[in-house]
Amino acid sequence: MSERAPAIVIIGSGFAGLGMAIGLKKAGFHDFVILEKSEALGGTWHDNTYPGCACDVPSHMYSFSFELNPGWSRMFAPQPEIRSYMERTADKHRVREHIRFGAAVESMEYDDAAKRWNVTLAGGTVLTPKAIVSGIGALHIPAYPDLPGIERFQGTTFHSAEWNHDYDLTGKRVAVIGTGASAIQFVPQIAKEVEHLALFQRTPPWIQPKPDRKFPAPVRAAFEKVPGAARAFRDGIYWALEARAVGFTIDPRLSGPMEWLARRHIRRQIADPELRAKVTPDYTVGCKRVLLSNDYYPALTRTNVDVETSGVAEVREHSIVTADGREYEVDCIVYGTGFKVTDALAELRVTGRGGVKLQELWADGIEAHRGTTIPGLPNFFMLLGPNTGLGHNSVVFMIEVQIQHVLSCLRLVQESGADAIEPRPEASRRFNDRMHRRLRKAVWNEGGCQSWYLDDKGVNRTLWPGATFEFWAGSRKAKPEEYTLRP
Repeated sequence: MSERAPAIVIIGSGFAGLGMAIGLKKAGFHDFVILEKSEALGGTWHDNTYPGCACDVPSHMYSFSFELNPGWSRMFAPQPEIRSYMERTADKHRVREHIRFGAAVESMEYDDAAKRWNVTLAGGTVLTPKAIVSGIGALHIPAYPDLPGIERFQGTTFHSAEWNHDYDLTGKRVAVIGTGASAIQFVPQIAKEVEHLALFQRTPPWIQPKPDRKFPAPVRAAFEKVPGAARAFRDGIYWALEARAVGFTIDPRLSGPMEWLARRHIRRQIADPELRAKVTPDYTVGCKRVLLSNDYYPALTRTNVDVETSGVAEVREHSIVTADGREYEVDCIVYGTGFKVTDALAELRVTGRGGVKLQELWADGIEAHRGTTIPGLPNFFMLLGPNTGLGHNSVVFMIEVQIQHVLSCLRLVQESGADAIEPRPEASRRFNDRMHRRLRKAVWNEGGCQSWYLDDKGVNRTLWPGATFEFWAGSRKAKPEEYTLRP
């Protein structure tokens, strides 16, 4: 069943989809629809509702540059406040009227003859836009570990990204698998409620103190009423975060002060030498995501919390047995094991020009031209595509740069009278080869650890290898010589 063809389809209503919609409207493109699989906008900030869920990038930076929010309650806003900001922004710019909720995309196939895309939704509806902007990002498919015997477990299990709020953890014996960004936020919250918490840690993260504090009313008033105050504060945060890229991308030895701060954080919050040893990483800081928390280490010192590092040997009907023979009676297992990052993109069902499938284009690994366009996929754009993630600053900045890139591509099509635009293979190859040469020298490939930044071949397909202003300078505007316009 086909419907009227919108000129542009945006997939997802998180920061990427929302920002793209606003960008289109500002640029005079009003014939578009946003397809959102959930029943509400917000993307990951709608889906993730676990206890303690908050951003680990300062709020004034983790927001749109064109829609500053002087009223952030604190330095690092909690999830409900971020979602409210997104909803207000959508309403202000009248984006909600373009959103179709409960619209999960099954597949996307380019029609060479019609020069349009066939976007098939769950249920069989087909839309036929001229262009697609994927704003789904990579943090939306939960990753689960392969635990021996998990099918026998008789208790309750759920992932942090799909928190079961109907299950009361009070007085329960809980096992938490994983110590990633979500776990260090929810563990301190649930440790106060449960009878016992067994935290299964494979690799300890580097954790620094979180400079989080409430903004007093006079400060919020100043941000709102004093011209340029909020902008200046945001700019200060940007450059402070940007400075961290030096150690990550140029020379890991320059991250010495970061490691010193993290080690001091452990010493100050944990007195027990054995526990200190368990939570101290043995790899270069920055190799895995650096986390922020003031209450995670104190939670681990509670008498009802055990940090288990020997690994899971077996899951039984009501317990977990470790590799060194300990057995923990367990009522509930909570997975804090993150997301399938590279797989989330690689599993997209996309068929391009000439019937080529995305998986064929990515047979040697996922990549895109400037993280946004792919040879063989006309009028197909990705926000938060390969190698646009960050280890040091706000991805909202990267999203805004990509939005400008997409808009410049659409203008090239409009001004030339062409039907389609796609990157030249040789231009995409040059860009990606140059980028990966830089990545091989960065901390993520030399730091001595395995992380979700790397694919199964050990290649970083996730992060940008330099400063964000470099990405802005090179990618905010599409270069005509890097693209083919098809009449």
